[in-house]
Amino acid sequence: MTGRADRPPRIGFVSLGCPKALVDSERIITRLRAEGYEIAGSYEGADAVVVNTCGFIDSARAESFDAIAEAMAENGRVIVTGCLGHEEEAIRARHPGILAVTGPHQYEAVMAAVHRAVPPRHDPHMALVPPQGLRLTPRHYAYLKIAEGCNNRCSFCIIPALRGPLASRPAGDVLAEAERLVAAGVEELLVISQDTGAYGLDLKHAPSDWRGAPVRAHIVDLAEALGSLGAWVRLHYVYPYPHVDRLLALMAEGAILPYLDIPFQHASPAILKAMRRPAAQEKTLARIRAWREAVPDLAIRSTFIVGFPGETEADFAALLDWLEEAELDRVGCFAYENVAGAASRALDGQVAETVKAERRARFMEAAQRISARRLAAKVGREIEVLVDAVDEEADIAIARSKWDAPEIDGQVLVAGAGRASPGARLGVRIAGADSYDLHGAPAAPLGAEAGAGPA
Repeated sequence: MTGRADRPPRIGFVSLGCPKALVDSERIITRLRAEGYEIAGSYEGADAVVVNTCGFIDSARAESFDAIAEAMAENGRVIVTGCLGHEEEAIRARHPGILAVTGPHQYEAVMAAVHRAVPPRHDPHMALVPPQGLRLTPRHYAYLKIAEGCNNRCSFCIIPALRGPLASRPAGDVLAEAERLVAAGVEELLVISQDTGAYGLDLKHAPSDWRGAPVRAHIVDLAEALGSLGAWVRLHYVYPYPHVDRLLALMAEGAILPYLDIPFQHASPAILKAMRRPAAQEKTLARIRAWREAVPDLAIRSTFIVGFPGETEADFAALLDWLEEAELDRVGCFAYENVAGAASRALDGQVAETVKAERRARFMEAAQRISARRLAAKVGREIEVLVDAVDEEADIAIARSKWDAPEIDGQVLVAGAGRASPGARLGVRIAGADSYDLHGAPAAPLGAEAGAGPA
């Protein structure tokens, strides 16, 4: 390409999908930058384009195919990676000119494809990337992936086929990465995997060295160690295994955030059985009550699927009743999709799309009422928030509390805090609430320390 010899090679990057895929993108981009590649800001300026795809559900699969088509039309030199990589034949049938197709977390294969397409330019004076690597999130928070894959066999899910069985990272490696991130100014670590509660099971919870002492590859031990670093620690995708109860002690101590992200998926025993999920939801309600007794400030987030094959109106009503009793703080809901490759496609009793949409709307109305009720109870309290962004003109800081994960939960809108910096922690007195967000003002006048974000 014109000017190629006069500048470093440039790679365009499109990243789709969940936070776990985002971490994959960050690792590939870190490798690219370490080898002297620049990341192009447009298709036109790129010598090749990497598209990191998602293929978990049909809508994500369609978005990935659209992104590939756009990259081919705008640039023409495209490398596909990620969860859609298992459909190489379908990708090449649509786009015979694709340079390479790899699966998720296949970093070496992606780099090999980039090397073939755009050889790196040797530069002995090339600046090194920072020790924490390059990230696609804001500077003050980062996703910390502790494992890949999943050993569960839920009938609606194809993640094990896409990403393989559980493969945990040694605790020492995870903690070393977390230390680098915190040293670089990260104020919140978002711990992610497909099944965070199962972390280390494949390693038989073997210990590894950190700071001269052994730490087991177990979620409780790992969370305790992460909590010593001084950053907020938020756990995502935690299945309600018995040992999860031991995490509540760490939350009560303030070592990790009082936040549990548990994918309950449904409440009807018949539907949970068809989903191949734990079906003792009356025991789950008792555990939720016990968790809240141990940690009164606990926020519970979950996701649910409505319109699963065989779901009757009685099953759906049972779900709504369970939701009212559980009073979950943050809830997401998906209408069931008949994903290619999922065992649930073969089930009888497929639900009409109109019924799915109507049930999802009813579910979200109930969830909204519960959320509004629980947030209203926080009015008058003084809480700590982490600033994500500011609107100086409106003199407002857009922040999050310990109950809010970025991009999926609510916000705390702080009037009179337009001088704060992203990454700063503020004390805020809550003056109002709506269905999803809290509203307040600084509990004390902003000082120089409140305006300082990560160094």
